[in-house]
Amino acid sequence: MFVFSKEQKTYRIGGARIGGQPGENPPFLIASMFHNKDRILQDRKGNFDRQKATDLIRKQEELSVATGIPSMVAMVANTAEEAQIYIDFYLETTDMPFGIDMWVAEKRAKATEYVAKLGVQDKFLYNSITPWDKDIKGQVSRLKELGIKHVVVQAFDDKDQTPAGRLKSLEALMAQGAGDFDSVIVDTSVMNLPATSFSLIANRLIKEKTGLPCGGAYSNGTHMWKESKEMWGIEGFRAMDAAAQGMASVLWSDFNFYGPIVTAPRVFPAVATAHMLLSTLVYTETQVIPDNMNLPIRKYFPDFIEKLIAGAARK
Repeated sequence: MFVFSKEQKTYRIGGARIGGQPGENPPFLIASMFHNKDRILQDRKGNFDRQKATDLIRKQEELSVATGIPSMVAMVANTAEEAQIYIDFYLETTDMPFGIDMWVAEKRAKATEYVAKLGVQDKFLYNSITPWDKDIKGQVSRLKELGIKHVVVQAFDDKDQTPAGRLKSLEALMAQGAGDFDSVIVDTSVMNLPATSFSLIANRLIKEKTGLPCGGAYSNGTHMWKESKEMWGIEGFRAMDAAAQGMASVLWSDFNFYGPIVTAPRVFPAVATAHMLLSTLVYTETQVIPDNMNLPIRKYFPDFIEKLIAGAARK
């Protein structure tokens, strides 16, 4: 169920390792900052509470070290000029990888040019090449000219919203050059909470066929379900969000766009817990716990692993 016969690709993005067989590496957690309604944001001209922004980044760094889960931030901007301000701040503040979240391709291209100008392509994750882009081949060509190395490819088919449709969409994008980069990770397009299952199954299908790292913006499914707060209150919403983030991390996800960085204190423990369960699920198939010392199970339950290994040796 969890072990693929196809060789699984692993990449390094700004020092963070992503991909591989399920359980081989912790999932890569990607936070959002400067999104609409972000409380640190003062306007869309690049003014924000720098101290609070720094504190949020420091908290994510702390959780990342404690759990072994690698992480980065995707910064939302409406213009290239706004994006430049956030990029400068981020690079002054942390060594984590980063991305820019901009829906309009032309503006995203301008922000990417600034990344290239700074020469920080090694730690930049381009998000993303999508089925809705008008000139995918042109976009790929320009990205390669700029020396972009790591990209997200978003897989979704409006006419076939099944897991198989997502695989078909990815194949179409790859045929247009979307895979011609050092690192390619596949976002299987979460549309709502229950449909998240389609994305998770698509992760499995794509990993089976291509070996590429897969994941999704699972926060899309949880944060768009506004009624959950009305029914269950804020604590109920937080529980629902943590459950979805953790479950997705078990089911063939190499990365997770987990939503606002302010939610890190609940998401990291939820994902770490889920990954520990994944480790023992994989163990039942392989009789192996990978040697990766960043695995949450190795950080929190080393004595249990020693017992497993000793038991296997006696058999």
